[in-house]
Amino acid sequence: MSVKIYHNPRCSKSRQTLQLLQAQGIEPEIIEYLKTPPSAEELDAILQKLGLEPRALMRKQESVYKEAGLDNASLDRQALINGMVHNPILIERPIVVANDKAVIGRPPEAVLAIL
Repeated sequence: MSVKIYHNPRCSKSRQTLQLLQAQGIEPEIIEYLKTPPSAEELDAILQKLGLEPRALMRKQESVYKEAGLDNASLDRQALINGMVHNPILIERPIVVANDKAVIGRPPEAVLAIL
């Protein structure tokens, strides 16, 4: 099974999710998305696997959300995805992708459903 975690090592939920995967005997590919943001195409594919629209994956409480104008309700899907690519701090974390499924690890145990 191919497993990736879009990880922020400074986030306790992200660390807990990684530990949970490792406790299951899974060594996922760890993508520190703040250092290596996903491309727009990758993010679109992740959103499709999550079954979410871009705004549902955004950390709206981050100051850059308003500063970048991403709170504008008229922005389309691609503009929101591009906003997350250019401001990866806005991407909710952690995201675990296992084969053709994805889930946000909040709570960390949510990832067990796709393994």
